[in-house]
Amino acid sequence: MEKYLVSVIIENKPYINDPEGETILKDLIAKGGYNTVKAVRTAKMLNITIEARDRKDAEDSVKKLCDELRIYNPVVSNCRVESVNVAEARN
Repeated sequence: MEKYLVSVIIENKPYINDPEGETILKDLIAKGGYNTVKAVRTAKMLNITIEARDRKDAEDSVKKLCDELRIYNPVVSNCRVESVNVAEARN
């Protein structure tokens, strides 16, 4: 078994308002003079270290964990998982 670092990105679905992103855009970015930025969406990220046979197994296990434990609300949020082998990440 190898160790994998699995990133879980949870973000609101595109049709759901993102007040935090809107505030960042309006009160920080636009006021800072970055007028070319037209939209900001925020997300939460969890980094989970897990032992698994391979990358797919690591991602599948974490996705299952997130679904079963209701780490996110599938009605309003999308959940994406991405992983790297911990040994590879050190190089």
